[in-house]
Amino acid sequence: MTVESKSQRAYRFIRERIDDGRYVPGYRLVLAQIAGELDVSVVPVREAIRRLEAEGLVTFERNVGAQVALIKETEYLHTMQTLALVEGYATALAAPYLTADHLRRAREINERMRRTLADFDPHRFTELNLDFHAVLFEGCPNPHVLDLVHRGWNRMRVLRDSSFSFVPGRARASVEEHARIVDLIEQGADPLEIELAARTHRTATLDAVLAYQSEHRPSAPVAAAATTE
Repeated sequence: MTVESKSQRAYRFIRERIDDGRYVPGYRLVLAQIAGELDVSVVPVREAIRRLEAEGLVTFERNVGAQVALIKETEYLHTMQTLALVEGYATALAAPYLTADHLRRAREINERMRRTLADFDPHRFTELNLDFHAVLFEGCPNPHVLDLVHRGWNRMRVLRDSSFSFVPGRARASVEEHARIVDLIEQGADPLEIELAARTHRTATLDAVLAYQSEHRPSAPVAAAATTE
């Protein structure tokens, strides 16, 4: 049986936390802290960080250090643009089939999202966000459209989307927009109005994330390897 090296253990430790959302995009990876958690020196942690950097999961910026990579801008843009279209349409198609119980559940989830704002947990907020939207789009009678929505959300998971971790101010606006979408459905609004409200809701998050990434994009080449924290 092959014994796992300290570097491999550090890699697995960090990678698992990136994949499950505990280390969100932009999360600073302090080598000494991680080494202490693993009871190893910083050397294997640095090796693990370099491996993750080569895979595009971690970036290193001078005067900042190693951090979980922000979402790849182009991939995020294309995924969110597509999801805005198909999810907005799916929500509009599902609207006539949503019962009072569906709308009650959507409001309850949105209220739970509102309560998280005081002690903000972006990963939990993102989970609740999917739960909320699923109540509204899962009733879509067109299986092909619904499949595209599921693909979009799965793609966001691959991109490790926790957008609200670095644009937390967007979360409060998102909750308010959720309430408006539910109100429109309850009022029997025109399907196009519902579709546009859902689509605009999605693109507003996209705009906020891209604005953040533009503001925080390094202005000069950065060091290629991590140094001791």
